[in-house]
Amino acid sequence: MSEDAPGTAPHDQPGTSREGMSQLAQSEDFSIAEAMGGWRGFAESVAPGVVFVVAFLIWGGFRAPVIASVATVAVLVVVRLIQRSSTQQALSGVVGVGIGAIWAWRAGDAGAYFVPGLWLNAAYALGLVLSMIVRWPLVGVVVGLLKGTGMEWRRHPGSMRAMQLGTAVFAAMYVMRLAVQAPLYFADAVAALGTAKLIMGVPLFALTLWVVWLLVRNAVPDSAPQDPPQPTQ
Repeated sequence: MSEDAPGTAPHDQPGTSREGMSQLAQSEDFSIAEAMGGWRGFAESVAPGVVFVVAFLIWGGFRAPVIASVATVAVLVVVRLIQRSSTQQALSGVVGVGIGAIWAWRAGDAGAYFVPGLWLNAAYALGLVLSMIVRWPLVGVVVGLLKGTGMEWRRHPGSMRAMQLGTAVFAAMYVMRLAVQAPLYFADAVAALGTAKLIMGVPLFALTLWVVWLLVRNAVPDSAPQDPPQPTQ
């Protein structure tokens, strides 16, 4: 569950999503900055999208915005390599920007840069809703695995309710993205769509993660219940 995640590229930054979900399962306190991958990670997440929108406003078309966003993420990776720091965040951006760039280049349309993200948001929303219907809410599955308690939470009605609600909150986030961004795409409002993705990308993901953390932080048993002691003979 990343686009996402997976911000400004067609989907949320995967590195950001992994760090955020780990914090959701293992942290006693929640940090918005950590959920966004740190302030540097946040800057790296939004930079390609900001450059794309600015280039589109200045030059229009699709070539300049696509080339500018690809060049931006390439520079971010090179800087990380020179500093010998972790490239996970920057490299995850390469995947998202690359998919959007190829899509836009083949379509010859700047708006097509955002199409993969729309499809991915729809897939995430559908997957989350289906997991709730079959009573295996994905938030519970992920949190249980990360916390090392497995599926123990499924034995407790209160935990199940919390995981269902947390999953519903995540699904609502993806539906909200589609409700705002799909009409902008069909209206060919590229600059507005790019701005909406910036706002509804990593910042909205971090806010959603915080809400889910409030809902599920005490919902997972710390360990499986122990067998009662047997009476001595």
